[in-house]
Amino acid sequence: MTKPIPATWAALVVVAVVASSLAAQQPGRGAGQGRQGGQAAPGGRQGGVGGAPPAINWPSPDLPDGPIVAQSAVPAHRDLRIMVTKGLSHPWAMAFLPDGGILVTERAGRLRIIRNGVLDPTPIAGVPAVDGGFLNGLLDVALHPQYAKNRWVYFTYHKPLGAPAAAPATPPAAGARAGGGGRGGGGGFELVLGRGTFDGKALTDVREVFNTHQQGSASRIVFARDGTIYMSSGNASEVPDAPPQDPNDYRGKVLRIRDDGSVPPDNPFVGRAGYKPEIFSLGHRTQLGMALNPETGELWASEQGPNGGDEINIIRAGKNYGWPVVSYGRSYPGPRLGLSRPDMEEPIVIWIPSIAVSGLSFYTGDVFAGWKRSAFVGGMRQGEVPRTGQIQRIEFNEKWEEIRREPMLRELQQRIRDVRPGPDGYLYALTEEDNAALLRIEPAAAK
Repeated sequence: MTKPIPATWAALVVVAVVASSLAAQQPGRGAGQGRQGGQAAPGGRQGGVGGAPPAINWPSPDLPDGPIVAQSAVPAHRDLRIMVTKGLSHPWAMAFLPDGGILVTERAGRLRIIRNGVLDPTPIAGVPAVDGGFLNGLLDVALHPQYAKNRWVYFTYHKPLGAPAAAPATPPAAGARAGGGGRGGGGGFELVLGRGTFDGKALTDVREVFNTHQQGSASRIVFARDGTIYMSSGNASEVPDAPPQDPNDYRGKVLRIRDDGSVPPDNPFVGRAGYKPEIFSLGHRTQLGMALNPETGELWASEQGPNGGDEINIIRAGKNYGWPVVSYGRSYPGPRLGLSRPDMEEPIVIWIPSIAVSGLSFYTGDVFAGWKRSAFVGGMRQGEVPRTGQIQRIEFNEKWEEIRREPMLRELQQRIRDVRPGPDGYLYALTEEDNAALLRIEPAAAK
């Protein structure tokens, strides 16, 4: 059952459409950037029913070596300088080490390290076998909150079926998860949360902390303040009885587990028949960004819609976020999906048209004072048009209501996979390209 778009949403649609018409000169998603659903040809799109319109193939231009000059709308730091570290291939995520190094995952299954702006040419050893391609591969990476003591690095990846299993983590307590729950789709991979001990050169004691035994697509992980782990498992299916609405399926969900893979007893569906106890929220599509709000501690997630309807949600225990029953986007062939239902959660931010929203973070540093109370997201293309990749800064008031959006770096014509503030107060971003780079965004006057 649909209902008319509220006036506030209608105004947003008009603004977004106008913005799209002005932005038709930046990067689209080629192979590996299509939204997941059915299989897509290289350079094409995935998802939807009844087929998708032909893709527009227009590769992103090569980045200059840098420094690159850019600007922000905030007067206090209008002029920006971007330092460029090249040599990456389809990176997915980054994590900042206490010694100043930056770990970067690459989709093909490589874990890289950047020190002082220089990429080590030798990948870090110890990463398990990875099934890479489209939204599969070595995905997110995060340090354990007690990393200084235990040196644990967590990561999500797609394990090829038949690959050697990593050592199991600590067995779950009695009554907790005793296995996955059946492979979905009968394909050749499964989504896994892994952990390894980083000795500065390699991962050792690598093990599977949690194996979904299902083909969840893109995944992000975030440590909550209580030490539990939020893990997303995407699914873009629009078919009847799609996995995101099935409470006995991990796909299309945000999961919450302990750092050993066991189930927290206060999860919303623990003990409820027909529900996977690891599920924290359901009804999600493809979540390519997750971060804790630094003020409230709430989990926020950026989620790709189909043709339009990208969104940011505040993730709350036991809630249903609607996919594929409701969405502010359309199926790729054009039909509109339901807009809203009272028993399903509304997003806090939406994009119409889509920007192919990716990584999400909040600015928490002191270098850019005018970016306080701002969330940053990556975008890989706007309105299904190549060469429209960007970063967007979304500014909020004291009630965390949106008051401004600022597109940034559209002139670079690069897809942006991830964006995060570093411990030095600068902003870092990963481009989603075959010849990709880490970008460090700093004030033009920085030394």
